[in-house]
Amino acid sequence: MMAGRQARPGERATEGAVRHIPVLLDEVLAALKPAAGETFIDGTFGAGGYTSVILDAADTRVIAIDQDPNALAAGQALVEKYAPRLILSEGRFGDLDRIAADAGFPTVDGVVLDIGVSSMQLDEAERGFSFMSDGPLDMRMSQSGPSAADVIRDSSEELLADIFFHLGEERRSRAVARAIGRVRESSEITTTRQLADLVQRTLGRAKGDDKHPATRVFQALRIFVNDELGQLMDALMAAERVLKPGGHLVVVTFHSLEDRIVKRYLTDASGRNPSGSRHLPPAAEAAAAPRYRIVNQRPLTPSDKEIAANPRARSARLRAAERTSALAAHPADEASLGVIRPESLARR
Repeated sequence: MMAGRQARPGERATEGAVRHIPVLLDEVLAALKPAAGETFIDGTFGAGGYTSVILDAADTRVIAIDQDPNALAAGQALVEKYAPRLILSEGRFGDLDRIAADAGFPTVDGVVLDIGVSSMQLDEAERGFSFMSDGPLDMRMSQSGPSAADVIRDSSEELLADIFFHLGEERRSRAVARAIGRVRESSEITTTRQLADLVQRTLGRAKGDDKHPATRVFQALRIFVNDELGQLMDALMAAERVLKPGGHLVVVTFHSLEDRIVKRYLTDASGRNPSGSRHLPPAAEAAAAPRYRIVNQRPLTPSDKEIAANPRARSARLRAAERTSALAAHPADEASLGVIRPESLARR
């Protein structure tokens, strides 16, 4: 997916502007079932694609969240168009329950999460997400905190190897980390082109492989810089707390690390693979009751027609579930779900 996994498919540049074509749109709407009077959370606002179609489907309300100041600024036109039914909030989707409560909605009818980097971010060289054009090695979605260049400069070779291996599934992670260490002895790595060229020199390019050898390294850095897997876990737990009984959770992912977390989480939350003991006190038994009913046992994927129209949709996977009336509870330990947070890697 470009500089890592797929960008949020459905957004492409057309005549100098970003056109948004939400991926798996019909499937998302079918899973959310928006009806008049209902309130939804779009945890990944981006260009407002899902938000717009939810608001157009019925007399609904949407609380849209994004941590990117650029997306928030661009979204003000939609806020005016749909006033007062659209509330656009700055923040991370891991805090979606708190953001909704602050907006006056302690419970909602549906949550949709599109886990990806938007093409707006990808196509802006100065954001540093992609090696397709040269720019500063940044990758920060919120435009705050340590950048990818900071991580490359300050991390040990051991930590860099762990980042590339665990978050990018790069098998030759140690070779890349050693190459970075050698370059750092005499100069800094501050641009996307520098890093991409270094990785290509180190790994080479397999014959017949159209994937750039730096793809996994860029993916890993972006996930690390933005704590993407940790934020996904936080968002899944927050959605569980905020959804009404019968409310719908819809998650669209774009690579195996994310899809694995969502699958394992929903499996556990549906009671199909409970992590607790059979010998629980009554209160714990109530908390361990199924919190979700899984809607689609296998992930939904784009049709050939959608992929032909939007190649970036190729890796999209949609999973949906319906909230039960069971008490919200913490799922199994994060490690068992495949969640890797930056601090856990740093402690290894």
